[in-house]
Amino acid sequence: MQLALSTWQEVEEYLRTSRGIIIPIGSTEQHGPNGLIGTDHLDAEFVAKGVGDKIGCLVAPTLTIGMSQHHLGFTGSITLRPSTLIAVVGDVVHSLLRHGFERFLFINGHGGNVATVTAAFDEVYAAVSLRGDSSPVRCKMVFWSEGLRCRKLADELYGDSNGSHATAAEVSLSQFYFPQAIKHAQMSPKVAPKSRGFFDSADFRRRYPDGRMGSDPSLSSPEHGERLYMAAVEDMVEVYQKFVAD
Repeated sequence: MQLALSTWQEVEEYLRTSRGIIIPIGSTEQHGPNGLIGTDHLDAEFVAKGVGDKIGCLVAPTLTIGMSQHHLGFTGSITLRPSTLIAVVGDVVHSLLRHGFERFLFINGHGGNVATVTAAFDEVYAAVSLRGDSSPVRCKMVFWSEGLRCRKLADELYGDSNGSHATAAEVSLSQFYFPQAIKHAQMSPKVAPKSRGFFDSADFRRRYPDGRMGSDPSLSSPEHGERLYMAAVEDMVEVYQKFVAD
């Protein structure tokens, strides 16, 4: 069930039996020679919709732009300042909290969001506490790829060549979601240098010239993406159901 495709009456009816909602979040940033700039938010959205379709939970519109300042050395990447993303996440949660939602599961596709979104959750809790509310609001963020089934499958398919950015797994999932947008590119070296950390966007570009980190996304395929999608949806169904029942 998608919030954007629902009426307000349908949302009111939903809240009679459930107070949970999934919010996909990702980024708009480079993903190497054959990865789509929208990979992170497209993957999170795809899995979140799959969970909604499977168990009937509500899925909010995707937050498509994240904290990606370190990718601005690559054309087309867009970032929000950490303070802006904190405000966006907070406004989304408080808006839905006003209507009666209590459990907010953010299915995430971008590592650069972690620190900022965690800070946003703390701002939400601080606002509630300072008002003296007894609201049972709970926020949680989880990577679509971090469940046991999905991690095991990615290891089987790619091993160490999956990498940590522009990964073979995330490119495969986006290829399954949008097969009409599959890209092909030569990559050298075949497996990119492993992550050694980074600071600003110029430093990232120097360290990782084609945008990859430890990955070989030439191994990606929509067939792999279908298997990863099925595994990720099963993982996230379990995460969501446990979260809303807690």
